[in-house]
Order: sequence, then C-alpha cells, then structure tokens
Amino acid sequence: MPMKTALLRTVIPLTLAGVLLAGCSAGEADPEPTGSSVASGPSGTLKVNWGGFPQSWAPGQSIEPGYLRVPYETLTVLGEDGHTVEPWLATEWEQTAMDLTLTLRDDVVFHDGTPFNADAVKTNIEYVRDNGGQFSGALSGVESIDVIDDTHVKINFSRPAPTFLTMLTQRNVPIASPAAIADGSIVTTPVGTSPWAYDASASVEGTKMAFALTDDYWGEAPGFANIELYGIADDTAATAALLSGEIDVTDTEEDQLPTLEGAANVDMLSFPAIRNNIVFFDRGEGGVFEDVNLRKALCYAADNTAYKNIDAAVLDAPQQHFIDGEFGYNPDIVGYADPSKAEAAFEAAGSPAVEATFPAAPFNKQQLEFFVDGMNKLPGVNVTVQELAVPQFISEWNTGKYELGVGNNPQITPYDWYATFFSARAFSNPAGTESDALKAAADAAIAAGTSDEADALWQEVMHIIIDEEALACGFTVQSEIVAWNTDTVSGAAQPTEAWEQNLINYRDLTPAG
Repeated sequence: MPMKTALLRTVIPLTLAGVLLAGCSAGEADPEPTGSSVASGPSGTLKVNWGGFPQSWAPGQSIEPGYLRVPYETLTVLGEDGHTVEPWLATEWEQTAMDLTLTLRDDVVFHDGTPFNADAVKTNIEYVRDNGGQFSGALSGVESIDVIDDTHVKINFSRPAPTFLTMLTQRNVPIASPAAIADGSIVTTPVGTSPWAYDASASVEGTKMAFALTDDYWGEAPGFANIELYGIADDTAATAALLSGEIDVTDTEEDQLPTLEGAANVDMLSFPAIRNNIVFFDRGEGGVFEDVNLRKALCYAADNTAYKNIDAAVLDAPQQHFIDGEFGYNPDIVGYADPSKAEAAFEAAGSPAVEATFPAAPFNKQQLEFFVDGMNKLPGVNVTVQELAVPQFISEWNTGKYELGVGNNPQITPYDWYATFFSARAFSNPAGTESDALKAAADAAIAAGTSDEADALWQEVMHIIIDEEALACGFTVQSEIVAWNTDTVSGAAQPTEAWEQNLINYRDLTPAG
C-alpha cells in the first residue's frame, strides 16, 4: 500500500477557505492515476491567461504555479483534505530522522524521451539545492543522495527534515528532464512528465505557449487535449477576451468583478492563495535595516490592519505568517498592529535618516504604496516604491538588489519559511545574517523532528522572527480570483494545492457540453 504522511495542522481554516464567490464549489483531489495509457477521450484546447510568462522554466526558480503545473509534476501531492501527503511520481517512502528513501514509478518517461528514474530525482534535487534559487534554502539540509537502483533513491539529511515530503508537494522541486537540465535548455523550454508537452512550433514568443497531449503519459487522461498559456497583462483586455471566447480561463482582480458578474457566460471562484509580508533584506552589519528598533518602527508604521480595510482582495491581516489551524501558528505573537508605537521605536533606533527602494509589481503596487505612506511619515525616512514588470519583479524582489520587499510567501511549513528567508544560508537572506538566538531556536525545532515538542519549538522560532527581531511584518492573506467561460469549460473547482495562486484544476477541466 502507498504510504501517506499527515503534516500536523496544515488545513486552511474554513473561515478562509469558505470565502468563495457565488457559484463556486469545493475542489476535489485528482484520483490516483492507474498507469494506463492516454485514452481517446481528451479533446479541444484550453486557453488560459495568467498575465505573463516565467523568465526561467528551470526547477527551483520563481515559476508561478499556473505555469509550472502544466508541464511538470511533483514527487508527492497533497490530498483533497489539503494536508495529507499522497503518492505521485513517488509511490511510497520510508523516513527516519536523518534520511528519506523513495520508491519511484517505473512507467514514466519525460517529454524528451528521457526515462524518469532515481538518477533524475537526484539531478533535480541537487539542481534546486545548488543553483541559488528561491527554494534552495529549504533543501540546504540535503547532505547527499544515493541512487540505490532505478526505482529507489535515498536522500540523506545533515539535520532532521520532518516536513520534507510536504515540501515536495509544492513548486520547490518540479521534476524536469535531467537531459534538459544538463544542456541548459530547461531555462527556456520546460520538459516534464505531465500529460502535456511544450510545443514550440505552435507557440508564439511573448504571446502564447502551447502544450500538446503526449501519447505515452503514464496516468489517467485529462479532459483537454491541449493547453495554451497566454500573457495578457491588462485585466480589462483579459476580461474582454474571456467574454468573447478568445480565452477560456483567466485570473482577475476586484475591479473586473462588476463586468464579469453581469455576464451570462462567466463563472468564478475565489480562494485564499496568496500570503505576503514585508521582509527586510539589508539587515546585515552596516545595512540600512541593521537596527531592530528601526525595523520595528517601520513595521508599526506599515499598519497592515488598516490596509485590509481598503483592499477588498485582502481576506485577513494577521500578525504572523501562519494562521490559526496551521503548524507553526503561535497564538501568543503580538506583532505590529498598533501604529501609535512607531514613533517610540523610531526614537529608540536613534531617529536615523533612511533611504531605501521598495520594488513593486502592478498587482501589489497599491499595497506597497500604502505601507510606504505610513513609513515615510517618520522624520527622515524616505522609502521609494519602484514598479517593475511582473517577470522582473518575481525574479528580483528577494535577491538583495533592493533593501526590502514584499512577495508571495507560499511556504506551508515553519521549517520551509525559516529556511527560505531567515536562515543564514537562505537564498532570500542576501545579508547572510542570523542571530545566535534565532539559530539556536531553529536548531532545537529542527532536531525535534516530529516529536510532540516540535510544534512549541517552532512557535518560539516564529516569536523570535516576528516579535523579537522584526524580520518580517505587514502580513496579509489575499484571495485568488479565477474566472472561466462556461460556454467552453466545465469542471472548474478550487485546486487542492495549498497557497498557490494563478492556478486552476487543469486535469479535471473538460470542454463544456
């Protein structure tokens, strides 16, 4: 029997998951594939718009889920309950405190004909770990990988990694062809194991990426034979294209709802998919944000609670990354909900002159300008919002090119969040700094593995990151709104993947009628 592993308390609370627009329904997990060849059932072309295209298709880079989950698959997946880890490319596993042995499917082939095997898994995990991308930090504990045989691979850890299987369900390690990784073509041409392979001949650079059904897919056949991804950045133009049937599915924003809700051939769903927060990147010795009291002052001044009241897309403005019901949530965190404390914290920092640039994308510019308006009320503070094109923002916001930033933080375990942004080895900690107190607390939590005390230890890590050191603040939980043309598409539902935006349940969609 395939093994299933539950991660404690990772279900998105019903108070958030239930915030759906009229007409939507709860998502259902894909049935486990049987391994049969693709039948003649799939038909038609699904035309989807997510507003742009990835700058790189290489594993571990900042590929939004709506793109990534067309050509790629993962080793494990989340079940329909949103937290149970279930088999996919890996069929079962055995895990100890310091290693994980995966049993792999033996009937999978990459789109370029390369066989999927233990060598391919080793190549992908090492590539993400060593390539300095956004998700490399979460893999920094992988010490070595042993290829036992074609269908068995053993991952050895330098420290306990109790949530590694959960991390493998996310976009951290999409499994790509090792041949395409080796020759570098994976950057521009995705080569995965999904039902749909990239079709360069039917694609138009900068406008459309086409994916066609493969004839040797290992799993159950999807509803659509082909998928076309479009890059219509303007929401009004995307709405018009949806209504006319030029595209079938698009993400959208609040200002488009009056038009979409009035259309007879459009349905929508909304689900909590985006959580973000301010991160101070230039916090090392001599950095703009080296002083903890300065960070606290700007956190108070940003006033995320007030922002929630002016942005209908924000479902909640908590004072921490994890929300009630998730592993890592600490009910005792106070945070920065009281903006009246900003001036006192600023004075404690010595009222320094501050110059910094805050990178923004069109989708979060309003939020960042609100935060900056509050920050710049402090005397001598001059934080400037710089708007970037979406691909540039996604690839640069957390690299250290800018002193602070706000971006999507999809990590669903406290270890992943810590390892991504706050560990001294994290790619998204360009200052390379970590206090002794934070490191000691994190080391203790990691060493606890899956023991009963692990939850409390991770809560202490969260307390240090937020209340003690103000490394992150300005938290918001936002909805993803997806609209589809009911004349052309059936079966749309909330994806089972947790905290992933720009996504629809591709495999369950069928041509309408």
